[in-house]
Amino acid sequence: MAGLRAQQPTVGVVRLDPALDEIVARAAKPTLIKGEYFGFLEGPVWVPEPSGGYLLFSDVAANNIYKWTPDGTLSVFLEKSGYTGTDLLTAGGQSFNGRLHIVVFGSNGLALDPQGRLVMATHGNRTIERLEKNGTRTVLADRYDGKRLNSPNDVVVKSNGSIYFTDPPGGLRGADKSPAKELPYSGVFLVKDGRVQLLVDDPAGRPNGLAFTPDEKFLYVNGLRKIVRYEVRPDDTVGNGQLFADMTADPAAGNTDGMKVDQRGNVYCTGPGGLWIFSPAGRHLGTIRLPEQPANLAFGDADRRTIYVTARQGLYKIRVKIPGAASAATPAS
Repeated sequence: MAGLRAQQPTVGVVRLDPALDEIVARAAKPTLIKGEYFGFLEGPVWVPEPSGGYLLFSDVAANNIYKWTPDGTLSVFLEKSGYTGTDLLTAGGQSFNGRLHIVVFGSNGLALDPQGRLVMATHGNRTIERLEKNGTRTVLADRYDGKRLNSPNDVVVKSNGSIYFTDPPGGLRGADKSPAKELPYSGVFLVKDGRVQLLVDDPAGRPNGLAFTPDEKFLYVNGLRKIVRYEVRPDDTVGNGQLFADMTADPAAGNTDGMKVDQRGNVYCTGPGGLWIFSPAGRHLGTIRLPEQPANLAFGDADRRTIYVTARQGLYKIRVKIPGAASAATPAS
């Protein structure tokens, strides 16, 4: 086993199961789109259009959302994406992008609702917000039980419009020890019919990434190198959480963060050493290794068979064989 590990690529696809050949071609490799330009990249989402579409992603350190089109054009889509205030001395949390210690106060996770509007998890504002078609912003959640949210991290939208988000304290100075922290836990929340509901208190250690199964009957929640799968009830609450995957024994650097599911139910999750790929049964099929530790990913292009990866300071892509699962704004093909 030690000899086999020594032959694995430092950048490329590590194959642990023959089933991976049905998902990622043997010749596939991650390629850099743009690097050494950003502060800390997160939250990519593909916006479909008749002409093909484009990618949006957050730079949590720059407090911007960027737009990238397949012709290679990069532009700022939204300034002050996660913090619209003026107190730059205390707003946001602290992180490390592999080179520099930075402040993270911009938007993090991004998703589209059934109307194609952008839903944002903001660190600095400590909110879930929706960007309206006319450019105005609507706060959908900023408190629970009278207390301010910690720093919403990731967000997913169900096909019926229900919004789910995680709320760890990483976007606060000092995290759990921050004097600004009001909630005594990190949670998974639901926004539905104008109400904010607490679904799960601190699952899998600390909730971070979210993803639905293709049929939306289950919700995956990751945190601290574990993935838990919850049943989604008819009222959109969740229950009966079961451990789906455990990466804690892996010696490589990196943590669970962004997570997506393809059309056949395979789970892609950032983790130690790269982007892990699991079968619907939780079997680790392989890992996509990049030059940087990945933070999040999105399926994109018109066929939803390109995975775009935000990896701290770089934006990467790799082609796969199976399209990403349909999202709230992207009907199943």
